[in-house]
Amino acid sequence: MSKILVIDDERATLNMFEMLLTAYGHEVLTAENGEIGIEIFDARKPDLVMTDIKMPGMDGLEVLSRIKAISPDSEVIVITGHGDMDLAIKALNLDATDFLNKPVKREDLEKALRLSDDRRLFARKKQDDVRLIFEDKLAVIEVAGNLTSKSEGLLIDIFDEAMDTSKMNILIIFQEKASINGAAIDTLYNVIEKAKAKGCNIIITGLSGNFRCVLDSMGISKMASIYDNEESARKKLC
Repeated sequence: MSKILVIDDERATLNMFEMLLTAYGHEVLTAENGEIGIEIFDARKPDLVMTDIKMPGMDGLEVLSRIKAISPDSEVIVITGHGDMDLAIKALNLDATDFLNKPVKREDLEKALRLSDDRRLFARKKQDDVRLIFEDKLAVIEVAGNLTSKSEGLLIDIFDEAMDTSKMNILIIFQEKASINGAAIDTLYNVIEKAKAKGCNIIITGLSGNFRCVLDSMGISKMASIYDNEESARKKLC
């Protein structure tokens, strides 16, 4: 079962989606305009948002942009009218999951829901590349895969979760096959800067000499202690 938020200024359309999606076993949230929809999204964190593209006030494209700014990996399906192909393409360029034409056909809806499920499953597998472990007085972030621009939301969420605890030491361990590209380094800089501002002690280990040079050039090594291996880093924490 997924939690799905439907945004549409037509009450009849909301009722139709609520009835249909509930019959499929989903929890359904509804909003009659984009502003309320964003508030509900922020508070309830639905798995999927379905939004009409033409609405008074905040339209569907702005809703999509706002949601992606809050949570880049969120799934959003836009609902368009026939002949709105230009708007549908704009939505896809903003990383919408799919679009549905009104009147919405059951088979098209089911196909879009399956696509959303597949994308969320893929995202969860990617999350296995980074995991957060809490030890006695330590938050450990293990990186096993490749950090890219797609990792931005995940890195921010994990650091926020680590900082929500009383653990003031954050150890970042890059495993042997892990890597990080330029976009992810920018994100890493921002989350470390935020953690330092909260008084956290940041320790990084496992990166190759080349990546350490990059962290030096980015100024990250001025905010974090960097060690060749995990054993050295943990000794420093004792």
